[in-house]
Amino acid sequence: MAKTILVLLDACRYDTCSENAGYLEHLIDEGQGAKYRVRGELPSMSRPMYETTFTGLPSSVHGITGNGVVRPSRCPNVFSICRENGLVTAAAAYQWISELYSRPGRFDPLRDRFQLEGEGAICHGIFYYEDQYPDSHLLGDGEFLRKQYRPDFLLIHSMNIDYWGHQKGGESPEYAQAVAAVTEQLGQLLPVWLGSGWQVVITADHGMNAMGMHGGPTPEQRTVPLYLFSSKVVPGRFEEKEISQLNTAPLLCRLLDAEPAPGMGRKMEIATTCDKKGERL
Repeated sequence: MAKTILVLLDACRYDTCSENAGYLEHLIDEGQGAKYRVRGELPSMSRPMYETTFTGLPSSVHGITGNGVVRPSRCPNVFSICRENGLVTAAAAYQWISELYSRPGRFDPLRDRFQLEGEGAICHGIFYYEDQYPDSHLLGDGEFLRKQYRPDFLLIHSMNIDYWGHQKGGESPEYAQAVAAVTEQLGQLLPVWLGSGWQVVITADHGMNAMGMHGGPTPEQRTVPLYLFSSKVVPGRFEEKEISQLNTAPLLCRLLDAEPAPGMGRKMEIATTCDKKGERL
């Protein structure tokens, strides 16, 4: 079983990432990874799409219908499936991830920021609560968890892109600069992660429109990138058509050699080597 890192770039649009993530695009050009164009589910909001990302279910099924629904996940999810299979989970993430998968109830900064021996589905967590928490600090938190606890599944969840999108809009220089900055930082970490045998998945929950909003069905609000770096995934560009965001959860389970929960996601639309080489499962 190969250890897996999921980097979730909150509010990162497909087009803006494609135009600014130079090192990620280089790896795809060199045949060292796969890239897909993902059609996000609705509403294109953070908390519902976190739950969709980790359960493989639409909001009408999992019940997190907006950011104001504050409760723990009630569905099998990647974190809980890992726990059931004896795998170690960790997360450097925004407070809403804690509320969904780690500690029930409203996030208390004094109590909940560090959950290094977590009782929920996340075994080891460092959670932040300011949207402008620097991505450089977040990646440092993730590296601490990776090195200290050696998890099987590690989530690193960034908010700076979302923050600048809301402040200046999804077509502003500031928004593009936030995308460029975090993907450049990832370019420094990816060789370390991949060289140490980690599988890496990089994607987003939703996008951002020019007015600094998201939640609706336009491509700017819901179309996001998916970069995959794993020997279990056929390399190449598979961007000719959009695939469903419901693929993410079962994909993560397969990378972790864990059986997806019944009903988790649709038929796989990602070319993997899990069965016949190159077959889309």
